[in-house]
Amino acid sequence: MTGHTQIGVLRAGALTTVQDQGRPGWAHLGVPRSGALDPAALRLANRLVGNPERAAGLEITLTGCVLRPTRATTVAVTGAEVPVQVGERPGDTGRPLSVPAGAVLRIGPARRGVRSWLAVAGGIDVPPVLGSRCTDTLSGLGPPPLRDGDLLPVGRPLGDPAPVDLAIGTAHPPELRLTVRLGPRDDWFTPTALDLLFGTPYTVSPVSNRVGARLAGAPLPRAVAGELPSEGIVLGAVQVPADGQPLVFLADHPTTGGYPVIGVVTDVTPLAQARPGTTVRFHGPQR
Repeated sequence: MTGHTQIGVLRAGALTTVQDQGRPGWAHLGVPRSGALDPAALRLANRLVGNPERAAGLEITLTGCVLRPTRATTVAVTGAEVPVQVGERPGDTGRPLSVPAGAVLRIGPARRGVRSWLAVAGGIDVPPVLGSRCTDTLSGLGPPPLRDGDLLPVGRPLGDPAPVDLAIGTAHPPELRLTVRLGPRDDWFTPTALDLLFGTPYTVSPVSNRVGARLAGAPLPRAVAGELPSEGIVLGAVQVPADGQPLVFLADHPTTGGYPVIGVVTDVTPLAQARPGTTVRFHGPQR
């Protein structure tokens, strides 16, 4: 054992990855930003334990995970509504939690929402790639998703835990309303397609992931039948594949794509907590 704190992974869960605020500025080389699906939730967790906001933490998906630090440390959990247990005692989300050396930290399955973010004092100190420690599940950049038996290095704490008693919880509504700005290829779709996009509900598909939220609902008919040369893709782009079902690109999206993009969602953060079956409705920007 080294003189630094390390985090042992006893159970990695369905998908637990190292995330920070991403690696912006590399899209021209085909590298997406990636990073936490809810950047604000990770920033809050970092502030609670005294870390810089860009420190790396863990993004924990749906089923939770079980960890054990080698030395006493402070952690904070934000995001989904999950049970937290430190050793034999329950812990709260949204507050700094002291974890004794060797105590088992259990993040349970999400009761509401999908993803939680765990910050540990000092930050997860895996080697950075292109200026970020985040895991990009599409490109494979950064550390691989956690596996049972992994041992994660932790940096030296730089600040004291936040003196707070309560952090505001995250809302997990059963229906999401997402603002969409049309373009650049809305002219590839019929007027009926636009009526359907803004007038009918869609549901989140079980095959959604960090790359994109696949939606099921009324297919969007095309006005242009030809193929589109591959062009740039941005966070929140609503791409429409051949089956007409919209796909909203999230943090690990590709930087180019060959299907037309009917519009761009202005804030994809609510989709980070959208379970399969969640209703999604689109509307245009207010003027």
